[in-house]
Amino acid sequence: TNTPLLCIFYGKLFLTEAFNVIMEEILHKGTDLKEKVCEWKDPDQLRALLDLDLREHGESHEQLLQRVRDVARYSVKTCHPRFFNQLFAGVDYHALTGRLLTETLNTSQYTYEVAPVFVLMEEEVLRQLRSLVGWSEGDGIFCPGGSVSNMYAMNIARYWAFPQVKTQGLWATPRMAIFTSQQSHYSMKKAATFLGIGTDNVFIVQVDESGSMIPEDLEAKIVQAKSKDAVPFFVNATAGTTVQGAFDPLNHIADISERNGMWMHIDAAWGGSVLFSKKHKHLVAGIERANSVTWNPHKMLLAGLQCSVILFRDTTNLLMHCHSANATYLFQQDKFYDTSLDTGDKSIQCGRKVDCLKLWLMWKAIGTHGLSERVDKTFALARYLVEEMEKRENFKLGHFVNVCFWFIPPSLKGKENSPDYQERLSKVAPVIKERMMKRGTMMVGYQPMDGRVNFFRMVVLSPQLTTKDMDFFLDEIEKLGKDL
Repeated sequence: TNTPLLCIFYGKLFLTEAFNVIMEEILHKGTDLKEKVCEWKDPDQLRALLDLDLREHGESHEQLLQRVRDVARYSVKTCHPRFFNQLFAGVDYHALTGRLLTETLNTSQYTYEVAPVFVLMEEEVLRQLRSLVGWSEGDGIFCPGGSVSNMYAMNIARYWAFPQVKTQGLWATPRMAIFTSQQSHYSMKKAATFLGIGTDNVFIVQVDESGSMIPEDLEAKIVQAKSKDAVPFFVNATAGTTVQGAFDPLNHIADISERNGMWMHIDAAWGGSVLFSKKHKHLVAGIERANSVTWNPHKMLLAGLQCSVILFRDTTNLLMHCHSANATYLFQQDKFYDTSLDTGDKSIQCGRKVDCLKLWLMWKAIGTHGLSERVDKTFALARYLVEEMEKRENFKLGHFVNVCFWFIPPSLKGKENSPDYQERLSKVAPVIKERMMKRGTMMVGYQPMDGRVNFFRMVVLSPQLTTKDMDFFLDEIEKLGKDL
């Protein structure tokens, strides 16, 4: 009879001690500049250190705590000030509190009866985000990441254009055409695949030197699609491309979209947060003309993974009409409360994780003004980094919004016209990346793109960062690559 009570007691004890490990190893050491961003191990080493085997009998309390320590020790500390590798980084402690609370409450965001607080909270957060876009009315939902948000947009657009597709399927639709830039996120092609539209029907629009869509080429691609008997129905503009950080000319694209009767979506997963900034919101001028917007507050705002919304200008309940299945065991219409609060049928999921609390609590803590300052600081630090980079002879900047650059080792200086220059330059970034990972000093990503050989993409967004961190970054790149 005492066994269940003992299990609860030891479970709570383990949770308390494990939480202390998390606080010490991740939130204390993981944000300390004196500590490593990662403790790199090769896969075989790491498998042995973690003892990943699952066995018939459980382990002791101390063994389990060691497992927690090992996971913390060998994981990449994305909260570290010198983690520049992805479009998310840092930690906001109010948002983290929301994430912990969400996990502890362990509910699903589909009906008011099981998630009353979060149904109302999601409604308010979405209303505020739509207001920033410029819409007094509309719809929306939190999604598991920007890729899924983009897929929602495409699916709703198809239903808007061809409502019979819900019941009759693709047999009842013509060949459809999607338009997106060559620098847009790969989720556009994945969505076309998943929805059965096909990647051959995704027409790629050219971009200019900065990575922004060329409107004239969009018009040319629409003509091309029509010549192939495809119906243009969806254009995706990007506000903050993944690599270059480019912003497409939204007003021009909106004009073209309206003339051709197309749904205009904006993937603002990265750049949408500039709407908080009076200084930088001009970058998304025309965003209010879109039919839908993807926005990831887990990126520039630091809400924590994952926090993504799809917002709609539509007021005709397209989201519900397109996705509803009317499951009577969940969405009974004779409940004792307002059943319009049962929003779960808008989602393609059944169970849906609560993602609004972390953003709501962070927003409550620092306010709209604090979020605006966070965005402005991101841009200010990026400008500082560019200015300092221009003072150093071994750095070559790309003409991008994100800080993208090549490091030119002394051995390659003045050899730009050599036949093997590009090949040799392409090998620099991978070697520097390997060295920094094994040293654990910092993390920054690299990639080739459109005929350009490997270059670094520096992501600046953590509010913990200072100009000293930017200086360290430049010094460390030089230190790691000077002998190449």
